[in-house]
Amino acid sequence: MQYFPLFVDTQGLRVLLVGAGEVATRKLDLLSRTDAIIHVIAPDVAKDIETYHAKGRITLSRRAVTDADIAHVDIVYLATANEQLNMDFADLANERGIWVNVVDNPSYCRFITPSIVDRGRLVVAISTAGAAPVFARTIRSRLETMLPSSLTPLFDFVASKREEVQQTLADGKDRRLFWERFFNSNQDKFDNLTEQRYADAFQEMSRQGEILLLTEHTPANLLPIAAMPLLQKLDVIFSDEAVDSDTNELLRRDANRTSIPKLSEIADHYEQGERMLIVASPEKVAQLIAYFPMAKHLRPGAL
Repeated sequence: MQYFPLFVDTQGLRVLLVGAGEVATRKLDLLSRTDAIIHVIAPDVAKDIETYHAKGRITLSRRAVTDADIAHVDIVYLATANEQLNMDFADLANERGIWVNVVDNPSYCRFITPSIVDRGRLVVAISTAGAAPVFARTIRSRLETMLPSSLTPLFDFVASKREEVQQTLADGKDRRLFWERFFNSNQDKFDNLTEQRYADAFQEMSRQGEILLLTEHTPANLLPIAAMPLLQKLDVIFSDEAVDSDTNELLRRDANRTSIPKLSEIADHYEQGERMLIVASPEKVAQLIAYFPMAKHLRPGAL
């Protein structure tokens, strides 16, 4: 993974945008939606950027950039038509430990800006590490149709209730179960029944245990699609061998991981409402199926 995805708190972030043409305008359209403090420098300024300045959203300097400008900022975007200037100032920013992005020149970028789906508090970022931005935009267009605009007020509602839920439900597993029930009942929408669905989600908080079985060395790409959401809800993963990296990518990252315990201990976990994945040899899986008939065996093409 060449580029590690991060979500940066932009409150008080000092951003310098060098250039004020069409390319710079596209960057500013996105940056202006953040809380960053934005300074734009360019001798010639596009009309849309003039508008941002007139509204007081940015500081604008109508002149050429200088070495002194590449200081006391956190991030620099270089979006001029002069490729050599972009590269020279990218080198200067890197020397001074400032993160820099040169538009359409990934080799000079300390970071890249992904394609973004924005639903307020819910933000989805898609990147191809600069290799295929057109494909990233294609994925974005698909997600735009999948994620309704009603998610914006829904997540504002969730944010307003987060502290109340933490105070009401002390156990982390209970909170996860609550939010699962809430989101399932709302079906990605916010309406006049959302408050009632929120109250209803506190009812019947008993947890149902679940046992998923996976035979060792089963290729991740052959797992049934229906298993994917189950693998993201796991509380614990039991395996005597390291789970292969492809399969591990599908599992909930903060689930506990440990070796396979005795059958009686697995039964205790089940009674406590734990959601388990057990990765074992074919012989062990067969034994577990006989002992736990409620278990689901994740086999290629079936669930």
